[in-house]
Amino acid sequence: MATERSLATLLRSLQTASGPEDAHALLPTATSFLAILTNPLNVTLLSSQLLASPAIWDHQIDLHTCRRILSVFNTAAIGIIQNEASDEPRAPYARRGLDREAWVKAVVDGADDKSPRWRHLILLGGVLLGFEGQNRQGLRHNLRYKLESGLVQAAQLALQQGDGLDGVAGYCITMILNYTFELLSDHHRSQIDYNRLLPLMLHSTFFANEGLDRAYFVGTSDRDILEGNDKKFGWPSTSMTYQHVKSVSSRPLVASLGPLSRLIAHAMENVTDPNIVSDGISLINDFARTLLVQWRQNKLSEVDPSEETEFLDAESLKTTIPELWRLLRSLMFSIVIILRAVLGRMLNDRVLAAGSVAPFIAMQSLHILRNLYFITSRIGQNSSSQYSFVNLVAIDILTQYPDLAENFLRTIKPIELGHIPQHPLERCLDLFFLNTAEHFTLIISPQTSDELIVSAATPYLAAGGNNHLLEIFEAAHSVALAVFSAPQNADIAAKHLPFYIDNLFTVYPQNLSVRQFRLAFRSVVRIAAPPSPLASNQPLLAPTLLELAHKRALDASSTLLPPSLQSSEENALENPPLHSERSGVILAIIDSLPSLRVEDLEEFLPLTARLVNTINEPDVKATCVERFWDVLSGGEMDVERANFCVTWWCTRGGRELLLFGDQPVPEEPVMSGAVVDVARESKL
Repeated sequence: MATERSLATLLRSLQTASGPEDAHALLPTATSFLAILTNPLNVTLLSSQLLASPAIWDHQIDLHTCRRILSVFNTAAIGIIQNEASDEPRAPYARRGLDREAWVKAVVDGADDKSPRWRHLILLGGVLLGFEGQNRQGLRHNLRYKLESGLVQAAQLALQQGDGLDGVAGYCITMILNYTFELLSDHHRSQIDYNRLLPLMLHSTFFANEGLDRAYFVGTSDRDILEGNDKKFGWPSTSMTYQHVKSVSSRPLVASLGPLSRLIAHAMENVTDPNIVSDGISLINDFARTLLVQWRQNKLSEVDPSEETEFLDAESLKTTIPELWRLLRSLMFSIVIILRAVLGRMLNDRVLAAGSVAPFIAMQSLHILRNLYFITSRIGQNSSSQYSFVNLVAIDILTQYPDLAENFLRTIKPIELGHIPQHPLERCLDLFFLNTAEHFTLIISPQTSDELIVSAATPYLAAGGNNHLLEIFEAAHSVALAVFSAPQNADIAAKHLPFYIDNLFTVYPQNLSVRQFRLAFRSVVRIAAPPSPLASNQPLLAPTLLELAHKRALDASSTLLPPSLQSSEENALENPPLHSERSGVILAIIDSLPSLRVEDLEEFLPLTARLVNTINEPDVKATCVERFWDVLSGGEMDVERANFCVTWWCTRGGRELLLFGDQPVPEEPVMSGAVVDVARESKL
């Protein structure tokens, strides 16, 4: 009897509470009562009141309020399990309540007409999470089936009504389905109307003030980033904007952004109307574009990552800025997960793959990746397999439409072609352009390659000595070689190769490692050698390049290069090979030998062998000799060239020239018919 009187007092308090704070203070008591009441009607009454109480709901509510009510039903369900598992009653549940099945039925009956459909999801979701969350398996199969069916049906009815779903009701539906989706069977998942749910989830997640709120927190943070007495900029942890960033991270939808992005991805894969997929990608692109604009307005975007310790104070580097980047990385990965689902579906969906839909989605995806590239570039675009999949699939799709690919490249080209921008963000976008354009060099017109790609890459080709530009410097060389290698670009190669080679010799070795120089020079020789179209117009270009390299090798220094000028890959080895400026050029010549014609090999094999003998350091010389032998015997030559190399090595003095130079070969006096130890010689 005392329990009934206490319940009546609780219900009156819920009705007469003066504000939401007073009503929320009653929720722990309501949780206790739900687990110990023995009358199913009272359980139903209390459940209904929690979903309809004016003191809770007739105010400005947010998702935290919805989550509090969800927690009431979740905790009460866990309490039922604990009560049944305990031999003795334990506080706060002093009495045993209803058995599990009766209790579930009584609570579910509280989802009545006194409350709107979307609030029913809070009750059903809380009960399902309490009994089945964290692998508790607290319900019999048929009861769990009914509970899942009720949850999906409530979601369907709420989505069909549609009224008010642009506010907290829609956010709540998104939150509850996100929390419970992993607990639903495939059958019940298939019954959800994803055509209605997907736009709601995208709006709730990326545009609503209960979600990421169009990423406005990035731009507003700028007002509290101020210059201190030490001439360094700081973003104090006590500032309002930093506290706002933390509050955004703690919002229910943002805190569970990973599972929510997988739910949105699942919806993308299962909507029946392809137009909804296209509209969804457009919404995400709008969000990403706004994010980029917000970042551009933030002072932090003006600081190159390599200069942060110089321009930012210690507190910002340790506390506030890492918090912002954690949120941005989470945001970026969630969008990539969604794009992964869309492009994965497009590979198997004839409707999406047909007509103008496929290139549209591919271009939108690449625009999204570009807008997020200021985040991606910090962690490395190859660090995520899903990112690589999205990027490469979108590019592969767009390569099937050369005209659209050219238009796309024109829309993302650098703001000022032929100049290196001062702003780090603009340089970051230039890096995305160069990395992306490299994949389109085979399908776009020579005019576009010359006007856009070569013009964009040219100012960066000599920028390797600048630590701020190292990555984009390598990208510029890579895309330039890709343009020169395209069969239709023979005229462009002939026009720009002299400048490129001159630049290559200028930046080596100060700005270019030995490995990079070898790769670039070998690629250029391959472009200029048969059977490339350029070789038919300028057959002497390849041997001319080797003549230039030969002259450079003779004039180059033999001093060993410092570790900073060695390849990062070679530095990672336990015993990295030693290099000098001269040995690097000689190795580049050796690497290029398989591309030469036989008549050119006849000239450059002995020249190269003599160059090797100009190296005085035994270890460096041994490296060059070993590489020379690998090129001749390792299968890099075709049959005709290999046959000539064997002849040169065995019968034309090649072996002696490489090993001993122009010096006479020492001969040991032996008896006629004596057996000579040829073990070392046969190895060579």
